[in-house]
Amino acid sequence: MTSTVRASGLRGYSALMRGLGAAPASLLRRYRISSGSLTDEDALISLRSCVHLLEASAVRTGCADFGLRLAQTQDIGVLGALGIVLQNAPTVRKACEYAARHLFVHSPDIVMDIHDDSSLVKGAVELSLEIRLPRLPTQRQTIDLCLGDMHQNVRLLAGAHYQLRAVALPHTPIAPISVYERFFGAPVYTEQPRAALHVSRETLSADLHGANQDLRRITEDYLARHFRIPGESVAARVRLALRRTLGTPQGNKTDVAALLAMHPRTLQRHLSVEGTTFDSIREEVRKEAALRYLRETKVPISQLADLLGFSEQSAMSRSCRRWFGVPPSALRAGDRIEELLS
Repeated sequence: MTSTVRASGLRGYSALMRGLGAAPASLLRRYRISSGSLTDEDALISLRSCVHLLEASAVRTGCADFGLRLAQTQDIGVLGALGIVLQNAPTVRKACEYAARHLFVHSPDIVMDIHDDSSLVKGAVELSLEIRLPRLPTQRQTIDLCLGDMHQNVRLLAGAHYQLRAVALPHTPIAPISVYERFFGAPVYTEQPRAALHVSRETLSADLHGANQDLRRITEDYLARHFRIPGESVAARVRLALRRTLGTPQGNKTDVAALLAMHPRTLQRHLSVEGTTFDSIREEVRKEAALRYLRETKVPISQLADLLGFSEQSAMSRSCRRWFGVPPSALRAGDRIEELLS
């Protein structure tokens, strides 16, 4: 099944391209996105095509912060009816919790989570974003766009109570860090486990003044009638758990089963019914993580074996050759990237 996103996610794209001296039509055609769909914000377009489009647009225009610039042109209206519910929630936390449960309305494969204990800032709360695509393409610009939108949306909801303590990027940015710190107004940390905003607890406890409960209920009812919350397979839950525990002692079948409140044998039975195994999922997660680390960060290759959960570097090198046909050093240098991501 093709992963999709509402066309509203590209609101402002054509105008930004023209403002940077580039014609948007050729790139839209390359990634099979109809220019007409950009005028219908409820239209669904391929999420993978969107990710590729933003990366190619940054290259075509020579604009390293393309995703952030696109975010500057957008507002909470990009989320459509979901945005109406968020603006009429009783508190910022309730709005964020609703967004985390219902972001599938915008895209089933852009996932938001709330972590009550920040991994970067003591006493802060972490609002994370993840793009869940198999054979994950380079996604710097899409992550920047999503984080930029979330920053502006939470700031709108919290008003004067908005306190952003830190921003986490899972990649090494092409644009200078100063560009990010100027946009977010907070310290930016790169090569982190996940993309996230780290905000104060006061931010989430803030009340939303002027919230209309009747409008919220009407819109919630509309979303409930027209959009069914997708059931998550056990394989998807295992994949998420492995992404979070990869490179730690907990990245094994027994501990992952415990995280999912299952016996390891029960876990394996569920995976068997879904046509997969724990080891094959772990292999996929390692492969995706290896490609991301080698293409989007500057983490030394000597450290990757530990980050990917290999016992030694030679095992990682053999796996890279098996997955990609080249050693890690060649992959970082750019060999076969277009072929692998096509």
